[in-house]
Parts: sequence; C-alpha cells; structure tokens
Amino acid sequence: MNVSTYPAPLSEPLKSPADSVSAFIYRYGNKLLLYLLLIALSIPFLFPFWWMITSAFKPANDIFAYPLTLLPQTWRFENFVEVFTFQPFARHYFNSLYIAVLVTLGTLVISSLSGYAFARIRFRGSGLFFLLLLSALMMPTEVTIIPNYTLMQILRLTDTHIPLIILPILGGNGIVACFLMRQYFLGIPQDLEEAGFLDGLTRWGIFWRIAMPIARPALISVTILTFLYSWNAFLEPLVFISNSDLYTLPLSLRSITDEYGQAMWNIQLAATVLTVLPVLVIYAIAQRHVVESFALSGSKG
Repeated sequence: MNVSTYPAPLSEPLKSPADSVSAFIYRYGNKLLLYLLLIALSIPFLFPFWWMITSAFKPANDIFAYPLTLLPQTWRFENFVEVFTFQPFARHYFNSLYIAVLVTLGTLVISSLSGYAFARIRFRGSGLFFLLLLSALMMPTEVTIIPNYTLMQILRLTDTHIPLIILPILGGNGIVACFLMRQYFLGIPQDLEEAGFLDGLTRWGIFWRIAMPIARPALISVTILTFLYSWNAFLEPLVFISNSDLYTLPLSLRSITDEYGQAMWNIQLAATVLTVLPVLVIYAIAQRHVVESFALSGSKG
C-alpha cells in the first residue's frame, strides 16, 4: 500500500533586525512621534523648574557660572537651613498658610450659596445682577487697590491680615468662583430637585443634600484656584502690610537680600522651592478636577 507523502511545510523566514525595526515603526510610529513632540514641547516649561530646584542646592557663585550645569557640582544643603535663620521664614509660611485656608473656606461658602441662588432661584433682576457681578471682572486689581486701601485705612485695618482675607473673598477671585459654581449648578437635572421637594426637603435641604454632593468637582476646582490665588498674592500684602512679622511668602522671598540690597540667589531659590513644591504636589493630584470643571462650565449657559 502506497502512502502518499506531502512536502514538509515551509518554515517562516527569519526576520532581520532591520525588518523588526521597520515593523515597529510602522505599528507605533504615530505614537512615537506624538510622544517625542510632547517631550520637546514640555522642555521650555520644565527647564525653569529644574533650574530652580538644582540651583537651590548650589553655592551662590555657581548659580550663574558659565557653562551652565544641570546638576550642582557641590551640593550645598545649608541653603535650606539658612532660609529659616536669615529671617522668620516659618512665621511667614504660617501666615500664608492660614490666610489661604481662611480665604478658601470663605470663598467656598459664599460662592456655593451665590452660585446656587443665581442658577436655581428665580427672582426679579437675577440676570441683571449676575451681569453686573461679571462686569466687575473687567476692573483690574490695580485700579481698585487705592480705594480699597483708603477704605481699610478708615476702618483701621491696615497692617493686619484682615484685608488679605476679606478682599479676595469679595473681589475678583470670589466672582470667578461664583461663576464656576453657577455654571456647574445649571447642569444639575431639574428632576432631582423636584424629587427632593416631593420628599419634603426644603430649599436648604436640596442645596445641602443634593446640589453640594453633585458639585464636588467644582468645589475642588474652586478650592485649588482660590488657594493658589491667595498663596501667590503679592500686590495686596505689599500695599496693606508693613510689619515684617506679618509678611506672607511672596514678601518674604522679596526681602531675602544682603546688606547692599542684592538678592541672595542661593537662599532665595531654596525658599522658593519650599514655597512652590507643596502647591505643585496638590495641583498635580487634583488637576483632573480643575480641567473637568472648566470644561463643564463652558458648556452650560
């Protein structure tokens, strides 16, 4: 009996390294180009932070030395110790921290209440009042700083932290927060409020139990933006405060100079790193909520 034989199957030819590279580029080339483009575009934004952090560990003479080095040749950790011995930096840090916390809490309370009122409570002239509120944003801080200083001087509140707490809550930052909260509350379905009324909730109960939990992303965004605004404020502390014990961090950084009035760059950069790093960490953790809130606020009218 003859058994028919079949030829053995041909094995696949081995790919050369050049063929493997070509296949990889063909498959992932678009993503690779996109990542390279993003890395190239991020360099101008990341390099100043890298230079600030590395220069904070350098001696003063090496910061502007040529050629520029990306890493310190001599690591000088004493810069961070001298920040606290040169001036009461810890007190200034605490001043900025508690002012920013109070401003944030006050802005959250007022902006959430006013934003919900403009979004859900219909009263005569609500649109006009909201338009007048937004028109205040067209007036820069530099225009209102002198009338505000005169008012605080009459009330004998200059050289205190009270203007740094009240004015941001009732000023442009508070208006922006009110706008964000109103836009977010407009997106809440009307059926949820009607169901709350049927369950016996009052207007306050609907606001506290339904609207506020839903508006959590907007509240996080307002918290971050308000905290950053107060933390970085420079003009208002410069105008209202003259006592060095009441300085906030921006004024503290400005006052790090030698006996000739020249900036002590190594100590100043070390203080800047201590000032910036906590804010960068907080924003990096919650930046998704900020982007989400702005995206949703722009899609509602």
